[in-house]
Amino acid sequence: MSIMEKAGDQFAALREKFSANGKMARLLAVILLLYVVVVVALGIWWSRAPEIFSVRENAAQMAEKRGRDVVTGFTTTSTVIHMAEELLNKPGGFIRNDIMPPGLYLDNISNWEHGVLVQIRDMSRALRKDMSRSQSQSKEDPDLAMAEPQFNFNDRSWALPSSEGQYERGIKLMNNYLMRLSDPNESAQFYARADNLASWIGDVGNRLGSLSQRLSASVGKPRLNTDLAGDPEATQSTPEGVEIDVKTPWLQIDDVFYEARGTSWALIHLLKAVEVDFADVLAKKNAQVSLRQIIRELEGTQETLWSPMVLNGSGFGVLANHSLVMANYISRANAALIQLRELLEQG
Repeated sequence: MSIMEKAGDQFAALREKFSANGKMARLLAVILLLYVVVVVALGIWWSRAPEIFSVRENAAQMAEKRGRDVVTGFTTTSTVIHMAEELLNKPGGFIRNDIMPPGLYLDNISNWEHGVLVQIRDMSRALRKDMSRSQSQSKEDPDLAMAEPQFNFNDRSWALPSSEGQYERGIKLMNNYLMRLSDPNESAQFYARADNLASWIGDVGNRLGSLSQRLSASVGKPRLNTDLAGDPEATQSTPEGVEIDVKTPWLQIDDVFYEARGTSWALIHLLKAVEVDFADVLAKKNAQVSLRQIIRELEGTQETLWSPMVLNGSGFGVLANHSLVMANYISRANAALIQLRELLEQG
């Protein structure tokens, strides 16, 4: 065989080899492209927050399904259960503890979940501590006493045990309480008293006040230190300056924004539920309209965000500042809640 023939054979072998490699590279590129498309599509679908639901219809459906009557406390308890089920059963399930794409990258819906979960925790605590007990020395309801720590389990745990497993156990215990609540032969109770409602509203006010400050801190500016104002004898563990620089880190601005949306979504339902269960208390204080106005303020936080990202312009700058808009709704709702609590605490 001549040199030319040998060279031709070697060239043909190389061309065949590169052709096979090229097909493999194109196949890998197609697979990668399909993977990216699927991940993006799932990410968009999973990032959609659940719609507002009717707490009255939800309570009626749960009562019919269980063969029970809608008694005092049934609407509030069934609302907590449904919100917890929404966290676990919405598209993508519970995402906050995901360690694989696309859930790993979906920090917006993850922080929305955290906002909802905090309100579930606060209401489960209020149910155990106040609303299910006639007085401070009364015995705790056994199901609520076990349900509260389940909802307070770490929301980042993905295995051994998983967050979902603990929350499912909390839902089951809440369901046990709900079944016993409407059974006259059981000891479960729900006391719709003004002091019980005022105590929970105080916890909600603390949450909203903190959120409002964090949202407003998207535009960093120094503020005067008012931590000890109003009490000349007050002290604190470590001294601070007269002025304090307060600013939410740039990478956390959207996290706080979506946590506020989740918190507001949960509170809309919980406030509508207490409007049903505490109807007589609110009517006696002539506070129904005040409560409905708070709900309306919070409903403003659920408007569609048309921007592809949470903008962080200055207060009167060219670009919008979505955090300041959210802070406005939250602050107005919090101020009204403070007034409502004072009204409930009056004799």
